[in-house]
Amino acid sequence: MASQIRRIGFLLQPQFTNLGLALAVEPLSVGNWLSQHPVFSWAVLSADGQPVQASNGMTIPVDGSISSDDEFNAVFVIASFESKKHAHNARAKNWLRRLARFGVELGGIETGSELLAAAGLLDGHSVAVHWENFDGFQELYPEIRATKQLYTIEPGRLTCAGATAVLDMMLTWIGHTVGPELARDVGEQLLKESIRAPSRGQETIIDGAGIANQPVRKAIEFMQRALDEPLACDEIAERVGLSRRQLERHFQQQLGVSPLKHYMSLRLAKAHQLLQQTDLPVTEIAITSGFGSPEHFSRLYRKTFGQSPSTDRLQAIDAPVMRLKGKRKPSQFETS
Repeated sequence: MASQIRRIGFLLQPQFTNLGLALAVEPLSVGNWLSQHPVFSWAVLSADGQPVQASNGMTIPVDGSISSDDEFNAVFVIASFESKKHAHNARAKNWLRRLARFGVELGGIETGSELLAAAGLLDGHSVAVHWENFDGFQELYPEIRATKQLYTIEPGRLTCAGATAVLDMMLTWIGHTVGPELARDVGEQLLKESIRAPSRGQETIIDGAGIANQPVRKAIEFMQRALDEPLACDEIAERVGLSRRQLERHFQQQLGVSPLKHYMSLRLAKAHQLLQQTDLPVTEIAITSGFGSPEHFSRLYRKTFGQSPSTDRLQAIDAPVMRLKGKRKPSQFETS
């Protein structure tokens, strides 16, 4: 095992995910403990050196600012809410570009990848994006290969969709940089039975994941491919080899809603994401989400979210939340 101490920086964006920070730092701490000597050291940073408030309301002290002269082997940007606003931070982007020129490995955790993308540091790379932010990220950065993988690891760049996948990414990174034996031992200490591969996808009801009923799953796939120009329910039913009445029965049994209502939820979810995550005009978002009438779209949006599309333009902790209605496969808590 190499004796070099690897110095890691964690740049916190306001409203960052505290879980992401904990899951990124703890494997390093456990790795040092198991090695019985320092293998990693780290510093928590903010753009201005001031404490940063996390999305859960906790205020986290930092070790310094991006103006410090600290040298790092790797720097991870951690963010969650309000990433669109913080991606405009010119000082942070210039600092990251300078690190890249000196060969520092750069990583984005959850929406921390957006700051790297805005700095032009992920062009041509595959970037793991949380399903909630996928459409918005694709719209903002078409030159980047957005993916719904849990995380990606490429030379000089790491990205993670967030949440528990942060631990998988950090363990994999430890395996690459120090050795697989230490990664395995750290995982065992953290009660991680196995490390999920980067290529593992994010399973959500939006994509039909976890739905055993093939006609319903295929119908959702057709819906997802035609959000901008919605298909008639009769046409969807025909494509999956059922009558409309049969398809409606399948949807009620599997999801507890009609195909039409589920389709409308998917279109509203896309509009909701584009409104909060991009600066596209409301009218364009309405059309992209399959609403030919901006007035009808505004009425439906206000009814669903309690405010007009024009006022829901930032993915903030106090902004409206989109939750798809419908049954889901039982969780471990429901079946134990």
